[in-house]
Amino acid sequence: MQRRLVLMRHAKSSWANSLLSDHDRPLNDRGQREAPVMGARLVEAGWVPQVVVSSDSQRTRETWEGLCEHLPADLEPTFTGALYLARPPAVQQALRGLDDAVETVMLLGHNPGFSMAVHWLSGVEVDLKTAHAALLTIDAPDWAAAAKAARGWTLVDVLTPH
Repeated sequence: MQRRLVLMRHAKSSWANSLLSDHDRPLNDRGQREAPVMGARLVEAGWVPQVVVSSDSQRTRETWEGLCEHLPADLEPTFTGALYLARPPAVQQALRGLDDAVETVMLLGHNPGFSMAVHWLSGVEVDLKTAHAALLTIDAPDWAAAAKAARGWTLVDVLTPH
């Protein structure tokens, strides 16, 4: 079965309030504009996720809110601290836990870990900018096998809000 993965970096965040922790930083105006655009881009590309697992940071939560303007209303993300500043092993762990009936999943998180994960999965070096989404595919019998397939994934595209 073909497995499809959207690895998306959160939209542009604000540095205006130096008293906020990194985890609590919200989106800035640009990020608020770009998140809904990316929801529309995913729909246009035919990459609507069935499952979403997201970092629990404020900026990923707000990115999700923007994406939702164009994604199915009944799509409920799982927010987890495991994807906050996650490296490739955390991405692998998130994939291993997926229901094998799911074809398309989105992981929403941060750099540098998500760019590193794209490279680990596909062998292609990318620098995911804010609000960019890497679209990857692999033929695998289950998500556990897909999660172990270093360099076995194909990077299909990188969607951008511009």
